[in-house]
Amino acid sequence: MSLSEVVLLLEDVDLVAFYGQNDHNINALRKSYPDVTLTSRGGMIKINGDKKRVQEVKRKLELMLKTIQQFGRLSKGNFKDILSGENPFSSKVKTDTKNAIVYGRNGKPIMPRTKNQKKMVDLSEQNDILFAIGPAGTGKTYTAVAMAVKALKLGIVSRIILTRPAVEAGENLGYLPGDLKDKIDPYLRPLYDALDDMIHPEKLAQYMQSRVIEVAPLAFMRGRTLDHAFIILDEAQNTTETQLKMFLTRLGPSAKCIITGDLSQIDLPRRQQSGLIKSLDILSDIEGIALLKLNASDVVRHRLVKQIIEAYDKYTPPLKGTFKE
Repeated sequence: MSLSEVVLLLEDVDLVAFYGQNDHNINALRKSYPDVTLTSRGGMIKINGDKKRVQEVKRKLELMLKTIQQFGRLSKGNFKDILSGENPFSSKVKTDTKNAIVYGRNGKPIMPRTKNQKKMVDLSEQNDILFAIGPAGTGKTYTAVAMAVKALKLGIVSRIILTRPAVEAGENLGYLPGDLKDKIDPYLRPLYDALDDMIHPEKLAQYMQSRVIEVAPLAFMRGRTLDHAFIILDEAQNTTETQLKMFLTRLGPSAKCIITGDLSQIDLPRRQQSGLIKSLDILSDIEGIALLKLNASDVVRHRLVKQIIEAYDKYTPPLKGTFKE
C-alpha cells in the first residue's frame, strides 16, 4: 500500500455550507471512506491513507468546494450526487471568464453553463435566425437575452425587442385584475427577470422608457418592420402557424433573431397545431436559419428538474421537424 497525505485549504467558502450542519457532510465522507483519515480544522483539511483513496476523497472535497463557489450553496442533492461519484459539472463548460457572453450587474460575468448553451451562442453569432428548442430549465431564454444585451452593448443593434404569445396556461386572462398591461405583464415576467440580472435598474428603466428595450406581447408585432434590432420570440410553441409567419416576416435587413420553445408545454386550444412544429419542416433548408435542440443534460435548475424531464420524455413523442443542425 502506498500511503499519502494531502492538505486541502478552504479559501473563500462558507465553512458551515461546506462541512454541513453538525459536520454532516464531512462525517458522511468519513463513513464512506473508513480506510482514510480526515482531519479538519477550520479552513484546512488533512487527508491520510492509501494514495488512490486519498485522491478520490480529494476530488470529492474539491467538487463540494467548486459547487459552493459557483452556486453559493451545497444542497443535499448535490452532496449526494458527489458522494455517489457523479460530477455535477460533467456537462458544463469551463467557467473561465473568457466564455462570458456579457458582464451583468456589478460586473458579474454571464456565461454559458452547458455545452449546448455555448453552442447556442456560437450558432446565434453565425446565423441571423436561431431556433432554440428544449425543455424547461435549460437556459434558453436567459442565454438569448444575454446575447441580445451583448449585441446592444457592442453597437451591433440599436434596440432589443422581447416578445411572447400571451396564451393562457390553464388560467383565464380576462379574469385577471387590472388593465391590459397588468394582465399581460405576468406572461412577460421571465424576460424582465433576465434583464434585471444583466442591466442596472436605472439604466434598464431608461432603456425601457426610450424604447431601446421593448417587452411586449406577440400581437403587438403585427404590421411592424423590426430592423437594427435583436429580437427574441419566447415560448414560440404557443404560436399558431399564422402568428409565427407574421413574426418572421417582421424582420428587417439588419435584424438578429432567436426563437425559443418547449414542445412539451404547448398551451394552445385543442386541435390547434403549434406553428413552431410546422416551421421546423418548412424552414429546414434556408441558409442563415439554424436549429439547436437542448435536452435534460442542459438543465441548470434543481437537480430533480432533470429527472422530471427525463421521466416525461419516456411518454412524449420525439421532436418533430427535419431541420439540419
